[in-house]
Amino acid sequence: MDRTTLLERKSISVSDFRCTAVPGDKPYVEQYRCHSVSYVRKGSFGCQSRGRSFELVTGSILVGHPGDEFMCTHDHVCGDECLSFFLAPELVEAIGGGSEVWRVGAAPPLPELMVLGELAQAAAEGRSDVGLDEIGALFASRFVEVVSGRPHEPAPAKARDRRRAVETALWIDAHSQQEIDLEDAARQADISPFHFLRLFSGVLGVTPHQYLVRSRLRHAARLLAADGLSITDVAYDVGFADLSNFVRTFHRAAGVSPRKFREASRGRRKIFQERLALH
Repeated sequence: MDRTTLLERKSISVSDFRCTAVPGDKPYVEQYRCHSVSYVRKGSFGCQSRGRSFELVTGSILVGHPGDEFMCTHDHVCGDECLSFFLAPELVEAIGGGSEVWRVGAAPPLPELMVLGELAQAAAEGRSDVGLDEIGALFASRFVEVVSGRPHEPAPAKARDRRRAVETALWIDAHSQQEIDLEDAARQADISPFHFLRLFSGVLGVTPHQYLVRSRLRHAARLLAADGLSITDVAYDVGFADLSNFVRTFHRAAGVSPRKFREASRGRRKIFQERLALH
């Protein structure tokens, strides 16, 4: 089993698991250390937990409850890949749902969860501007809603909470060149990360990380249109830690590369005209 830690925060951590077990390998008993939801993105495996047996295929969800023992088997196919979210007690409490939901062992491939699972995978691969901590919390919350049959109905945000969201957005924009995660932003708003995520998204229509990335892109566009800085310097100055990620993200947003955007800003309008003609 190969495990790669993708994210570690106080309230949530995310790991990529790749198992190469084959039929005939001897299974062994393991124990969940915390609440977890694992999205099976490829392959299949069996799981025995709390006297029940499950067969998980692509799109299924493996559900962990702290202290419960489980055993994974590979009797049918070779290997599997999972994106796993490990939740701190305070996040589980904020999500709610009751302990019975977290002891179901597994959930079948459900469209409400599969689409979020794929969005989480896109975030893990840098193909989405949703934060991996954000989509992890939303994925776990949606799991609880679907399995419990009790959909969340958010109450209208009060004026004080709307002000919190707006003021935190202004803080994010002013500090967007720095490394900011969900917990940092929630600390500014003085509420828990999960409740802040729902408040911010509900009031402003984007997640905190989406707003952070878009603030960086806005600052980058301004710098690219000005003279002086190289594209590499622009990327690092606005807060991107990786040049290739900046180029990919900017191209996804603008439809052209940073270099072509700079050329267009200096009078080569044909670049954007050609881009529009393609649509």
